[in-house]
Amino acid sequence: MRYENPLVERYASKEMAEIFSSGKKFSTWRDLWIALAEAEQELGLPIRDAQIEEMRRFREQVNEDVARKREREVRHDVMAHVYAYGVQCPQARPIIHLGATSAYVQDNTELIQMRAALRIVGRKLVALMADLKAFALAYRDLPTLGFTHFQPAQLTTVGKRAALWLQDVLLDYQDLDHHLSRLRFRGAKGTTGTQASFLALFEGDAEKVQALDCLVAEKMGFQATYAVTGQTYTRKVDAQVADLLSRIAQSAHKFGNDLRLLQHLKEVEEPFEAGQIGSSAMAYKRNPMRTERMCALARFVMTTAQSPAFTAATQWFERTLDDSANKRLALPQMFLGVDAILILYMNVVRGLVVYPEVIRRHIDLELPFMATENILMAAVKRGGDRQVLHEQTRVHAMEAGRRVKEEGGENDLLDRIAGDPAYGMTREELDGILDVKAFIGRAPEQVEAFIADEVDPVLEANRDVSGAEAEVVV
Repeated sequence: MRYENPLVERYASKEMAEIFSSGKKFSTWRDLWIALAEAEQELGLPIRDAQIEEMRRFREQVNEDVARKREREVRHDVMAHVYAYGVQCPQARPIIHLGATSAYVQDNTELIQMRAALRIVGRKLVALMADLKAFALAYRDLPTLGFTHFQPAQLTTVGKRAALWLQDVLLDYQDLDHHLSRLRFRGAKGTTGTQASFLALFEGDAEKVQALDCLVAEKMGFQATYAVTGQTYTRKVDAQVADLLSRIAQSAHKFGNDLRLLQHLKEVEEPFEAGQIGSSAMAYKRNPMRTERMCALARFVMTTAQSPAFTAATQWFERTLDDSANKRLALPQMFLGVDAILILYMNVVRGLVVYPEVIRRHIDLELPFMATENILMAAVKRGGDRQVLHEQTRVHAMEAGRRVKEEGGENDLLDRIAGDPAYGMTREELDGILDVKAFIGRAPEQVEAFIADEVDPVLEANRDVSGAEAEVVV
């Protein structure tokens, strides 16, 4: 019996989990050793085609059992895998890892993993934006109570609120796109980043050493390397990526909290399947399980983001090894967490259930209070005294509020005003003033303009990105 990570077993996608699997990591190490040997051969080192071909032949056949046994003896994972690769490739054994330090395979692999993982997250963010766009447009003109301090405020629309969620996701995508465009390769930099070992291999030819750095990066699909490194690339890169993942989690947590509150109000609900059980004791319950899980995972990601920050802050000179164990845990689990969060986010948005009648009932309870200024102005235009009417309105509003709060009755403010001759207005005239569409401002137009101007260009630029899967396994 062994502990299993729920991020892998329950929540994240297989695609994301594979990126950080040991098999993928070790086969990438071998890709890097092959790329190094090819580049060194192309630049004139005496490496034979047969040696490289032998390395390619065993690229995916990682003999992890041999490596594990060797690591117990030497206490060094990279040298254990160099040994294991050499067991399979006796011709190539002398040139495997030639001139390199452990960070050559470790750091470059981690950058490859981050790039692949960021691309998955990016695809999911694009798909989520498309989902939120559809929902925002569908409900762009459905009035709903706005809330400040979770107290009823001026009206907004269901679609406008969704546009706020969408804007957060858009900002996250723009941050991710920026980080991806700037992510570089560590390259072939040697033990402390000076390239001294490679300079010795190429007998002082600095141009070839620089060419080697660029060539290895190109073979692994990177356009540039970090110009200066210590033994490792700066851990500031990890901290920046962790911060990006934390911000995505923050956006999802905001949405999750909002929806949990809306579900309490019975205005909007997350999907609830026919056979789903909300409570082991209370059979009637429809708990917001998905958004609660989103918030739980988001908190995990946000707090874990502190680890890469502390690692970046506490590295000594060219490197210390206290980053290694931390890196094995923090970034992979943050990526798995964000992947799981976005699966949930898409799943919820695609199945949101809106209850317009409940929304309207809540508006009807509050709108008369919000409309008092409009009613007051209309009565003054009919010849009423504003000062008198203002006091009458205050008295009527207080009494109507008392009735709602203390007696649990309906809001009868409009009936009180209609029955007061000082206003000279019928109930029908008051109802005309309370047309909810008059209280939502430019919310529908804002939704349409925001999507057309800012969201659609991103979706159009990513139109080849297929819709991401959003199946919640458990």
